[in-house]
Amino acid sequence: MKENPFLTLVLGGARSGKSAYAEGLIVANPAPWTYVATAEIFDEEMRARIDKHRARRGEDWRTVEAPHELPRIVADAEAGRPMLIDCLTLWLSNRLLAGADLEADRAALVAALAARGAPTVAVASEVGLSIVPENALARAFRDAAGELHQAVARVSSRVALTVAGYPLMAKGG
Repeated sequence: MKENPFLTLVLGGARSGKSAYAEGLIVANPAPWTYVATAEIFDEEMRARIDKHRARRGEDWRTVEAPHELPRIVADAEAGRPMLIDCLTLWLSNRLLAGADLEADRAALVAALAARGAPTVAVASEVGLSIVPENALARAFRDAAGELHQAVARVSSRVALTVAGYPLMAKGG
């Protein structure tokens, strides 16, 4: 699959500044912007996190909830409209826990991202830099996340790893 010149993957650990950096990349384009949210609210702590992210964004953002249907949302998105997806890791977790076919989901998402003709930034949590997880589900998730990140990176023109709020460019400029 060909590299998409409009696609950027932003990776980082928890509280690394990846979402704020990604938002900055999108708002460098003319509004309106689409924010694709993949999180599901299961408790008040998650609600507070989501509310904090929403507070950073203004009226020019259109939020689309996509905890499971991310490939379809990306494929059906309004042409030319900049899009931020936050985050691939939460979407993957949702799909894993739903017992989905992760290979098919990954292929569908990568194809949709590769075909986008507008600025698109996908955020993901880097989970492969820590210790080996102690249980099979956590190891399966870590492995699936690494495979997803590599597949999206292959079709991205830029890949950034955020560390302490600063991007390190792994691919592109």
